[in-house]
Amino acid sequence: MANFENLYNEVIKKSLVEKFGYTNPHEIPKLTKIVLNMGIGDAVTDKKKLNNAVDEMALIAGQKPVITKARKSIATFKVREGMPIGCKVTLRSTRMYEFLERLINMALPRVRDFHGITGKNFDGKGNFAFGIKEQIIFPEINYDKVENVRGMDICICTTAKTDEEAKALLTGFNLPYKK
Repeated sequence: MANFENLYNEVIKKSLVEKFGYTNPHEIPKLTKIVLNMGIGDAVTDKKKLNNAVDEMALIAGQKPVITKARKSIATFKVREGMPIGCKVTLRSTRMYEFLERLINMALPRVRDFHGITGKNFDGKGNFAFGIKEQIIFPEINYDKVENVRGMDICICTTAKTDEEAKALLTGFNLPYKK
């Protein structure tokens, strides 16, 4: 079992019950999934860049990503419907907690000029989304083998009904964001 999973079960659950007064244990907010998404605009002209991005995301997530395809054609970007333009991974259960632990303890402290993640990224339904500008902040990535520095979107999905509950849950994990 991951350290963050133990932290959630033993500490965070109790603090959430004390703060919000839940009577039913199923009301307590929990993490459901973490989605990593990387769009590769250069994949239109060079398929090798897409393969490199897939390999890097597999290293970061610990699971093979799914290649996403364009839903419709856009002539200005030279994109046709069905062309591969990115990749994504959905993490659940143990892998999700392991990734969150690596993200918070190892990757986010390596971000240059880190000022925290803005709290405006809550969607009103208890989910938190933010972007990272460089994939090289993850220790799994070998800096010498990186051809292009790419960003990625990370969405942390919870069962929280309000943003306040989600903030309390993510604060329990020490996720840095501006209040």
